[in-house]
Amino acid sequence: MRAIIIAAGRGRRLMPTTENAPKCFAEIRGKRILDWTLEALRAGGVDDFCFIGGYRMEAVEREYPYFTFRRNNDWENNNILVSLMCAEDLMDRPFVTSYSDILFTGDVVSGLVQSPDDIALGMDTDWRTHYKPRTQHPPHDAEKAIMKNGRVVRVQREISYDDATGEFIGVAKFSRRGGELLREHYHRRRVECWDKPYRGVPLFQKAYLIHLFQDMIEQGVEMGHADTHGQYREIDTQEDLDLAQKGWGL
Repeated sequence: MRAIIIAAGRGRRLMPTTENAPKCFAEIRGKRILDWTLEALRAGGVDDFCFIGGYRMEAVEREYPYFTFRRNNDWENNNILVSLMCAEDLMDRPFVTSYSDILFTGDVVSGLVQSPDDIALGMDTDWRTHYKPRTQHPPHDAEKAIMKNGRVVRVQREISYDDATGEFIGVAKFSRRGGELLREHYHRRRVECWDKPYRGVPLFQKAYLIHLFQDMIEQGVEMGHADTHGQYREIDTQEDLDLAQKGWGL
């Protein structure tokens, strides 16, 4: 099983930690976020790693030479969705995608890898607890989801706080067919929407991964899920970093 780690952006809200290093090098309890990520992915059965870099990518190339690398040369002008597709040549077999600024465990990776669904999304079902102390990252910015009967039926920030049954944690699994579906839908929308508004963002190239997921769901693509109940943290601000230092991995 291959992992594709999406890590091109700078992470400006985590300054000054990211002034001279990629965001995934920020340390939680003496260990880089990237190393926590690798630990969880390996525990879930992943043994091959692709790293999509941009900002300060050379530091990762130097210290993780066993990675396969893909470069997002235009990282300052695009976002997670376009960044992920810098590695579409590696989507010819089952793979897991992961954001690079999150903490999660091997259990949810195992659940995703073992899922029979072509596409399965990792979900935190205790997401409200995670957001209570986050004064700089309010719940309206969460990548909220609604799950019913084993399927993700909606994944959008616009879902109301009360209706959401989980938050997408940034980790997803694709079978070979799931990867084909992802690429097919991406390229269709890219042709139609490049340099144009797309699902609430001013330009298609600024889209998040969940924008395409929701688009695919509306087009009839089924997505399963694997859940964690609170074993997940997003590190977006210095406050998030401080909160994780106090409790993650204990």
